[in-house]
Amino acid sequence: MAQHADSSPAQRRHPPGIALPGIVLGIGLGGFVDGILLHQILQWHHMLTSTGTDNIGLAPYPATTVHGLQINTLWDGLFHTFTWLAVLTGLALLYSRVTHARGRVWASRVLWGWVLVGWGLFNLVEGVIDHHLLGIHHVRTGPGQLAWDLGFLALGALLVAGGYLLQRSAAPAATATGPAR
Repeated sequence: MAQHADSSPAQRRHPPGIALPGIVLGIGLGGFVDGILLHQILQWHHMLTSTGTDNIGLAPYPATTVHGLQINTLWDGLFHTFTWLAVLTGLALLYSRVTHARGRVWASRVLWGWVLVGWGLFNLVEGVIDHHLLGIHHVRTGPGQLAWDLGFLALGALLVAGGYLLQRSAAPAATATGPAR
């Protein structure tokens, strides 16, 4: 590992650990595996489908009724929100440790700009193929569905453009051998 003028000898000997970022990422990714595989693909359970006595004060909501499925879908979404936030937090923790240990090789605007570009590309590809070409689903079915689908594409285009501009606005990153040119 290259020596950097902006780090102390103690920091060079003991760079920040990755245990906490790894644990937080593991929580988020493990939750995604559970939610995607067990809740959605295999449909073995949802967040509140318990049919036994409830120990936390919530009545069981079986997935065999429309109301039960609606409640479970909401709680599955809240669960996925938690796992998504855990992954973002784990990435932020890991990123801060990696950039600190490597003398800030990456500028955060570069990383987050490209993340936004990727998100926008997903929206554009998924929107064009699934919403418009195949018609297998829409953002919101019913009156105004074309407007919702076009809005989804517009959001994708804004994310691509904004992310590209964000990463371009970053100062050049320094490397282990010197400043970027």
